[in-house]
Amino acid sequence: MKTLPLSPHRLLPLAAALFALTAAGLHGQAQASSHREAPSITTTPKVDASDFYMFNSYETGRGAYVTLIANYLPLQDAYGGPNYFTMDPNALYEIHIDNNGDATEDLSFQFRFKNTLKNGTKGISLAIGDKMVAIPLMQAGQLTGSNAVANSAVLNLNESFSVDVVRGDRRTGSRAAVKVAAGSPNGTAGSATFDKPVDNIGVKTIPDYASYAAKHIYTVDIPGCAMPAKLFVGQRKDPFAVNLGTIFDLVNAAPAVITNPALIGAAGKGDLDDKNITTLALEVPKDCLTAKPSTDASHDPVIGGWTTASLRQGSLLNGKPKQGHQTASIPGGAWTQVSRLGNPLVNEVVIGLPDKDRFNASKPKDDLQFADYVTNPTLPALLGIALAGDAAFLAPTNLPRTDLLTVFLTGIGGVNKPAGTVTPAEMLRLNTRIAAVPFAQQNRLGVAGEVLRVGGAGNLANAVDLAGFPNGRRPKDDVVDIALVAVAGGLCVINSNASIAAIQAGDNANVLGLNSFVIPGTTSTTLNSECRVGKVPLGATSAALHDAVDQATVPLFDSFPYLYTPTGGTK
Repeated sequence: MKTLPLSPHRLLPLAAALFALTAAGLHGQAQASSHREAPSITTTPKVDASDFYMFNSYETGRGAYVTLIANYLPLQDAYGGPNYFTMDPNALYEIHIDNNGDATEDLSFQFRFKNTLKNGTKGISLAIGDKMVAIPLMQAGQLTGSNAVANSAVLNLNESFSVDVVRGDRRTGSRAAVKVAAGSPNGTAGSATFDKPVDNIGVKTIPDYASYAAKHIYTVDIPGCAMPAKLFVGQRKDPFAVNLGTIFDLVNAAPAVITNPALIGAAGKGDLDDKNITTLALEVPKDCLTAKPSTDASHDPVIGGWTTASLRQGSLLNGKPKQGHQTASIPGGAWTQVSRLGNPLVNEVVIGLPDKDRFNASKPKDDLQFADYVTNPTLPALLGIALAGDAAFLAPTNLPRTDLLTVFLTGIGGVNKPAGTVTPAEMLRLNTRIAAVPFAQQNRLGVAGEVLRVGGAGNLANAVDLAGFPNGRRPKDDVVDIALVAVAGGLCVINSNASIAAIQAGDNANVLGLNSFVIPGTTSTTLNSECRVGKVPLGATSAALHDAVDQATVPLFDSFPYLYTPTGGTK
């Protein structure tokens, strides 16, 4: 590719930033998380959605399936006993699917939890002298042998859950229970109740946690689906790799590091390497998620997805809690949405602080109320201030940012944009027709990385992997680096010419169709911009930005539920 040099007035602040920041390096990472993305959600971590994944399953033999993963309750320290990290029985956790592009759920999977003490409200008791006294811990022995099972006799508290599938509106649509399928390796066929494994307390309590957790993977029947699905809910190692302390400390890293692709792992494993999360995972037949089966002539393979959590509208503190578990408050009222997550990082670094709680409570169909945060994003300016003391240092000038509107609100034409009229809305979008790629062949930079690898959009016939973010999201996709490339104008560089090697400063071929964005309505509105290399201050360097943590090094499985065994309380 021809070099597109930075102008001298941009090189000087870059040099100054390099001098000022090199000493700070990539150390002193804060013990914080972008998962805590809005003021109100920080007070209710059990319903805080940390990540949402939706991808064509790449486990061998599972090409007809889509995997949905919603992670909740972030920043779990493995040693966080004695209560560890149970889910909230007074909450409603949901995964939603829009399969016709109208920004409204057509299918929802609803998870409800129940936490039950052994012996009714008394728990496990031990004979101490002439009295039976309740124990203070989660466990009364080791989960080995016959005790290494669901609802083990030595567990003081059993977590169980149910899953309903709702077709149509999430509150008024038709509802049916998901049940254990005949032939499932775990559970009782026909049962609508599932057990969740206790968290990874440590190697003495649970010597073989991987095997114990595997006893909680179910084959299930989803009413209305022709083929069975898979289900798992339980603690996993947080798969999100990010250099949070450095990023939120005004990008406290040397520009020479974060623009050098050879140094993508310079910051080590990232701040979340020793953290766990709680995963809600479903693997569902593709034809169960799309509006029409793949055999139908009018089949649209693109689906949208997001996760939400809701609490009862009110909660009355009980000054005299009853004996039992979690009896200190009495919830009531309608379900009220308090958490929402589709694309990663949107509420963290795109939505302004005054609107973060509003975004968490909103529905995708109403997302144009937040459009200014996408058309005129502040993150590029903040990065410029942090790196060079200049808001214009790396901020693309193609305002309104039609490239970002396309990626986040409708999907990219020919990749993951639904057929027909699309209501602009923030959600993950997945083309279920694009074949999954084995883990080892996945491009960590998703679709943009693959376009770069083959030399431009004109060479897509040579592409191997178009199944990554923003075409859905896989655990291996390095969404932080992809987001940095996008906000710095990397997509506009690609949009300039079908051949990256042939790009000239004045090119504006619009090969990805990112120069305009249509807002449908009675009278449609078209927003136009010049999404081209000449509007990108960093030029080709924009495609090299990263946070110095390599997502591809995170341990993952290549089969359901894909996320790795959680870190134990003891090693």
